[in-house]
Amino acid sequence: MPTATKSYAAEDIEVLEGLDPVRRRPSMYIGGVDNRGLHHLVWEIVDNSVDEFLAGEADSIKVTLHKDGTSITVEDNGRGIPVDKHKKLKKSALEVILTTLHAGGKFSNKNYARSGGLHGVGSSVVNALSSEMVATVHRDGHEWVQRYKRGKPTTPVKKVRPFRGHGTSIHFRPDDDIFRRIHFHADTIRQHLEDISYIHAGLKITFIDDVHGEKYELSHPDGIKAYLDKLIQDESKKLVHEPTFATEKDEKSVRIEVVLKWTESTDEQMRSYVNGIRTRAGGTHESGLRGGIARAVKNYMDVHNIKHKGLSITPDDIREGIVTILSIFHPDPMFQGQTKDKLNNPEVISLVEGLVRPALETWLNNNPSIADAVIGRIVLAARARQASRDAVSEVRRKTPGSRKSNLPGKLLDCRSNKPEESELFIVEGDSAGGTAAAGRDSLKQAVLPLRGKILNTESLALNRILQNNEIKDLVQALGAGVGPNFDPHLVRYQRIILLMDADSDGYHISTLLLTFFFRQMRELIQQGRLFLAQPPLYRITVGKESWYARDDRDRDEILASLPANRNPDIQRFKGLGEMNAVQLKETTLDPNMRTLLRVDVDSVIAADETFAQLLGKDPSERYRVIMEEASEVDDLDV
Repeated sequence: MPTATKSYAAEDIEVLEGLDPVRRRPSMYIGGVDNRGLHHLVWEIVDNSVDEFLAGEADSIKVTLHKDGTSITVEDNGRGIPVDKHKKLKKSALEVILTTLHAGGKFSNKNYARSGGLHGVGSSVVNALSSEMVATVHRDGHEWVQRYKRGKPTTPVKKVRPFRGHGTSIHFRPDDDIFRRIHFHADTIRQHLEDISYIHAGLKITFIDDVHGEKYELSHPDGIKAYLDKLIQDESKKLVHEPTFATEKDEKSVRIEVVLKWTESTDEQMRSYVNGIRTRAGGTHESGLRGGIARAVKNYMDVHNIKHKGLSITPDDIREGIVTILSIFHPDPMFQGQTKDKLNNPEVISLVEGLVRPALETWLNNNPSIADAVIGRIVLAARARQASRDAVSEVRRKTPGSRKSNLPGKLLDCRSNKPEESELFIVEGDSAGGTAAAGRDSLKQAVLPLRGKILNTESLALNRILQNNEIKDLVQALGAGVGPNFDPHLVRYQRIILLMDADSDGYHISTLLLTFFFRQMRELIQQGRLFLAQPPLYRITVGKESWYARDDRDRDEILASLPANRNPDIQRFKGLGEMNAVQLKETTLDPNMRTLLRVDVDSVIAADETFAQLLGKDPSERYRVIMEEASEVDDLDV
């Protein structure tokens, strides 16, 4: 008997018009509807103002966080968005830009030789996801205003009054039908604007925080050189040399700036920007920089016949301890996705490497004392790495029985002895640990179940911390020491993944573990090896088809996309233990299916303050944070 199939005809095909696609699938355009996506709206509008600066038409931007904490105004003194009629669409250009995807003046180089907003969707996406937006334009001797609601104009473009001057002001309030909670963080906005002011030397940015009654004037004429010094100072890194290596070129519409210093830190810190936009996921420009640094040092060592018997210098050894900032301006950057986290232009590799390699090699030749200090730092890194490799090899040479005897009994280890292909899941509870063990790839995935909430390690001495059995098991499983004796090269797994229930207890345990890693094994975070798993909260089934939702909003989006005549079965997982091995594998364990959040620290100082406030000994700090953030809580899981 053939099985019945669902009807699929022309009437089932939907055509979304205008800005409906943005409201239906906002995550495609801003990366998510969480706190990061909320602030991404601000970055989109600010980027448009920065583009006016890059075009040489503006020199100041003012950003105001209003007293309600839920609305923003971004003003610049650029040319002002055109308000005259668009010949084809018979509408004001202002309305076209703010209500139409892929409409703007940045698709050619006529008005913007270098721009961050090249997709023509930024302003219109913000409009679509805002319950209200007001655009005020000063140009042609007048002030022009138009109002919008959820991406649709509620008034025509009105000529309000005569006005001497020029510029654009965009006021918007995100839509609470879209975002989980609406509360802008002043510190997040200020830090982002300060970064921009460093990258764009000469740009004056004013941030007005009406929530706390504060005003910040952000301007850094020394540009990324001053930014580099700030990053090193903020993280209290000890320098190998004082003078900064800096190089730049500006030709054929491409501008590249690089600054770097070697420190005694064991991590490599690289910040990259394209047309003023932070590329957190790196890309081809970072590949060119890494290659240029490694080849320059290699060439210097070869020319000066610097050799160390039995010691192999790798690119990782050369870049260990480096703090560097790379900023490029490109007329046609190929970003990966609307959130522009990664650059994909292949020609940029050779452009950046071709600038950095000869310049750095010349700088080392002209500064022999600095070169000696740098080479000494690199040799120490290579020796430490070699010692780590030897120690790992010694461990691998032990018999399986003796190897297992040094590991905690509850650890369900993987069969592979290669750290570069192995990962450890730290799981909440024995029940979930058993499910994870049954669903894992036993060759490459290890599971360590923890019993209950681990010790709060904030403000505790290391000897007190190591008296806790759960932490002792974790330290033994990783096999790399702890605190000042922690060596990231000895960690037995490439990835450490926190897998907790999607409830308040799970979030608390994750926070306690993050505190421990930040205080006692920070290099794991700095190397991008610590992750948070994203298990689903719901399973939605219709007939033989199933969908998984990570939270209530995800569930609602899935339900809204189903035909009205379907009756879905909704299962809520109270914990990981309620999922079977197959479900956990296909949603959370399988590298081809899962979503992981990498733990990243933008500012060590800010992270230090946050952990101290939330988990420190002073309860008044905790109370203050809870009261300030209480307005954001719309669904308390108790």
